[in-house]
Amino acid sequence: MSDTTSTTADRKLTEGTALPTQPCSVVWSDGRAFVLEPPVWVGLDHRGRLARLTPAALQRQGWSHDKLS
Repeated sequence: MSDTTSTTADRKLTEGTALPTQPCSVVWSDGRAFVLEPPVWVGLDHRGRLARLTPAALQRQGWSHDKLS
């Protein structure tokens, strides 16, 4: 599955769904895990560098509760 397809699938899965709010919650975006460390979601970018996303940025990027291949 291509990155574009995965991102589109992430967005379809979470359309109209609110992000979890419990600290240490884990969601997947673009094949990478992000953990909620209020007030931001922390994970790694496509180069393996630390990435901090606001809830709005993660919502725009697309996310799911399950890792999509």
